[in-house]
Amino acid sequence: STLFGSGYLDHAEAEIRDFLGDITRVLFVPFALSDRNTYAASAAERFKKMGYGMTSVHNATDPVQAVADTEAVFIGGGNTFRLLKTLYDQSLLDPIRQRVAEGMPYIGSSAGSNVAGPTIKTTNDMPIVQPPSFEALRLVSFQINPHYLDADPNSKHMGETREERLREYLEENEVPVIGLREGGWLHLDGTALRLEGSAPARIFRQGVDPREVAPGSALDELMT
Repeated sequence: STLFGSGYLDHAEAEIRDFLGDITRVLFVPFALSDRNTYAASAAERFKKMGYGMTSVHNATDPVQAVADTEAVFIGGGNTFRLLKTLYDQSLLDPIRQRVAEGMPYIGSSAGSNVAGPTIKTTNDMPIVQPPSFEALRLVSFQINPHYLDADPNSKHMGETREERLREYLEENEVPVIGLREGGWLHLDGTALRLEGSAPARIFRQGVDPREVAPGSALDELMT
């Protein structure tokens, strides 16, 4: 949601405006952070500057109804395990999934993009809480690894690189992974999937070498 050298959502503002179009009401999901009030206020102020009204699901008397009534959903970043656990606790996975299937726009940043996939098995976060399952929204049929970092050839760190960790995932799982570098995002319209933004991404599949894809690339084959 924040790119180095710019403010909150500044780098993606044009994309957000284009994506939301004439929509006026957005529901924010702040469950990935503990201070939900401050987080929701910050998001609401930023969306107000873009011309959108925003309420937060954590303030709703009936969160499921809030999802039913909104025109769009934005799930922000933070800890993916805390986010997913709360989505389960609030019984919101199915309602969000259903609304998106009906055409409601969904925006996710960081943890919010993690939960858009089949599971959260490729998150970078620590399991500070335990959700009932790793299964997530399944809005897309591939895994996402946001904040993907390339190995630094000059680093003396001897721990596993991000690539090595994702290769480990593929030793046990067949679902492909997109490593999203900072400044990149995915735009899905129906089954038409494109990489957008300023950074290339890295595609990981079981049994083959990772490949680089440039911004503007069509990635429809991943929507299977």
